[in-house]
Amino acid sequence: MAQATALPRPDGDLALRWSGRVSLTTRILAVNVFALAMLAGGFFYLDSFRTRLIDQRLEMAAHDAQAIAMAIGGQPAAERGQMLRRFGSLTGARIRIYGADGTLVEDSWRLGGPSYRLRDPRVEPWQRHVARFLDRAAERIVGAERIDRFAEPARDRAEAWPEIGQLRAGRGRPLVRTDREACALCGPAATRVRAAPDRTLMISAAAPVDRGWLLLTNNARDITRTLRAERFRLGIVLLAVALSSVLLSLFLARTIVRPLRRLASAAIRVRLGRAREVMVPRLPDRRDEIGSLARAVSDMSQALRERIDATDAFAADVTHELKNPLASLRSAVDALERVQAEEQRLQLLAIIGDDVRRLDRLITDIAEASRLDAELSRARFEPVDLGLTVEKMLQARETRGPSARGVQIAFARPRRGVAVVMGDESRLVRVLENLLANALSFSPDGGLVEIVATRIGDDVVVRVEDQGPGVPPELRDDIFRRFHSVRPAGEGFGEHSGLGLAIAKAIVEGHLGQIDVETRDMRPDGAAFVIRLPAATPEPVPA
Repeated sequence: MAQATALPRPDGDLALRWSGRVSLTTRILAVNVFALAMLAGGFFYLDSFRTRLIDQRLEMAAHDAQAIAMAIGGQPAAERGQMLRRFGSLTGARIRIYGADGTLVEDSWRLGGPSYRLRDPRVEPWQRHVARFLDRAAERIVGAERIDRFAEPARDRAEAWPEIGQLRAGRGRPLVRTDREACALCGPAATRVRAAPDRTLMISAAAPVDRGWLLLTNNARDITRTLRAERFRLGIVLLAVALSSVLLSLFLARTIVRPLRRLASAAIRVRLGRAREVMVPRLPDRRDEIGSLARAVSDMSQALRERIDATDAFAADVTHELKNPLASLRSAVDALERVQAEEQRLQLLAIIGDDVRRLDRLITDIAEASRLDAELSRARFEPVDLGLTVEKMLQARETRGPSARGVQIAFARPRRGVAVVMGDESRLVRVLENLLANALSFSPDGGLVEIVATRIGDDVVVRVEDQGPGVPPELRDDIFRRFHSVRPAGEGFGEHSGLGLAIAKAIVEGHLGQIDVETRDMRPDGAAFVIRLPAATPEPVPA
């Protein structure tokens, strides 16, 4: 047994705070969903990507507006229309020129036809409605800045366009690109982004031209298509990851949570005792920690059942053994009241005395046997020299006088320090006394009991041999059972409780040792009880 020490709380490094109230399945899902949420952060990257695309397109529109205004500035009206038509065809934009009074002077669409067309969402298929719904959901999730709606003014005049109003107020940007030399002659420009009815982006830019204003508008449908394509790809990835995460969580829950629940359910049934034989799953196919736990719990429950069975059997044996002297005592007491002859009364009193002593011996041995395991589990083991212990025990026996039947005891004492074991000396003395008393009781008058203590390999071996009739092979296991007693002929009934050898075996096994009974070496009669205990120190290696 290990030395008793102060242990920390067994759950000190396993304690959980708030997460301890959440089931393991929920925690597994939460961990996987958290990783999924981090991946969903890609939507925020798409919002920044969208902002960069819009800024880049606004810059390009401002540069185009400035370049077109510079190109057509001062050109005759006849040539200006053709130039607007060509520029509108090249840029895909609608180019309008307003005079100083704000009236529309030129329009590329009048000269060459529309370069883009705004779609009416009410006549589009349902797939477009789903796409716009997803656009709004993504923008709301990332908190995107709201964009104003685009609509053609009822009266197409310069004051209907806010970007021209910015130029009039002097808030236009003089330079749009970083190549200052290429845009040295460019005038200021103002830009604006709005959303068409179908939620595609409308990019507009205004620049001064002569004494009027040039307005360039374009439907940036390609930005919306690019964003939707990226969102679709990210959505596919998120859907695949989410599906994988859920399947992985269910797999973990199946492989971890379900066996743990089965083990917990079996443990509860064992605790409640509702089933005599609770089958705890051992999970033999699993080689992980769950399998080790299952087999450990199964072994523990089996050991618990064996301990309960042993306790029940011990209680039944105790009841049976106590009933015999109690019945004899009760009969003697009842007869004592009716018997008048003095000789018979003395005989009954002698029987009563024997039964009382037998009960006292039984109760003492039963009490020791019942608390033996608990006391051994708390015992502090120390080095014990069995040679010195046997010598002290024999010296104490000599002080009480010689054996009543002249039985001699011979002890071959080993060298000091040879037969040293780790154990509880008082318990080991009880084992030796029980074996010696058993040998003395079976030895014939004038016989010899031999005791040998020696070291063999890593074990200390103690042999107690007598010259009695020996133990038949078929009874060598039974004699160590509780209340099983095979007594020599001529011994009075009830002088032994039948617990001596059972107590000796429990003490030896509590010291991680073994006790057996054998036939004496090279001799036809007698029995040899052999105790093997682990030595306290390793065997020295010869030089």
